[in-house]
Amino acid sequence: MSTMTPARYRVMDRFAETADTVTLALEPVDRPLPVFRPGQFAMLYAFGVGEVPISVSGRYGPAGLLHTVRAVGATSAALHALQPGRMLGVRGPYGQGWPLPARVGADLVVVAGGLGLAPLRPLIRYAAADRARYRRVAVLIGARTPDGLLYPDEYDTWRAADIDVLATVDRAAADWTGRVGVVTALYDGLRTDPARTAGYLCGPEVMMRFAARDLLRRGVAPDRVWLSLERNMHCGTGHCGHCQLGPLLLCRDGPVARCDRALPLLAIREL
Repeated sequence: MSTMTPARYRVMDRFAETADTVTLALEPVDRPLPVFRPGQFAMLYAFGVGEVPISVSGRYGPAGLLHTVRAVGATSAALHALQPGRMLGVRGPYGQGWPLPARVGADLVVVAGGLGLAPLRPLIRYAAADRARYRRVAVLIGARTPDGLLYPDEYDTWRAADIDVLATVDRAAADWTGRVGVVTALYDGLRTDPARTAGYLCGPEVMMRFAARDLLRRGVAPDRVWLSLERNMHCGTGHCGHCQLGPLLLCRDGPVARCDRALPLLAIREL
C-alpha cells in the first residue's frame, strides 16, 4: 500500500471528553499501520469530506489507535460525529515524536495546555509504565475552564504511579476547588531538580513560549526541553510545504522540536 493511500480503520468506541471533543478508538480493517511512537501524528480522512492531522493520544488494544478530536472545522466535525461501526482512513505514522526514553534518574516535567494533553498522554503512560527509571515525574495541566480538562478520570491513575498531577484553569466554576491561573504558576509546586530535568510541552504557542522560557530560567538546559509545534499540514510527508516554519517542515522535522531550535522561530511574528 502506498504511504499516501489511507488504510481503513473502524471506529470501535467513542468517548466524549468535553462538549466539543471526543476520543475515537480505532481498529484496522486491513493490515495495521506501523507502530506510532508517542508524539507522532496521523492523517485522518473523513470519507467525502477531507483529511486533517491528528496526534495519536494512545493505543487501543494490540493494533488499534486512540485519537482525540475537537470539532473546529468541516473535517474535524465529520470525524467528531463518527459513531462506532463507521470507517475512516488513516495514514501514518508521521513526524518526529518525543525523545524517549529520557536518561535514567531524570526528572520529567510535562506541561499541557488544553488539547495539548492529547499528544502528551502516550508519553505520560510510557513514564508510568517505566516509573522506576525516573526520579520524579510531574504533569502540569491547564485549561480554560474545569469542564475543558481532558482525561480527568486518568489523573488518579497517574498519581497512583507516583506522578505529581497538578491542574489549573483560567476561569473557575462554582464547584471548582483547584488552582486558578496560568499553567506556569504550577511551577512553584515542582519538586524536580533543574539539573536533571527533561521538559515536554504542548499547547497554544503563547503558553509554550512562556512555559519553556520559565523552565530555562529555572536552570533546565535548553537541549532537554521539547515542544510539539503546529502548523497547517496537508500532505504529512514534507512535500507540499504548507507546514513550513522557517527552515522546518513540521510534518517531517517536527512536530516535536528541541527548545533551542523552536523558541527562536516562535519569536518571529507571522513566521
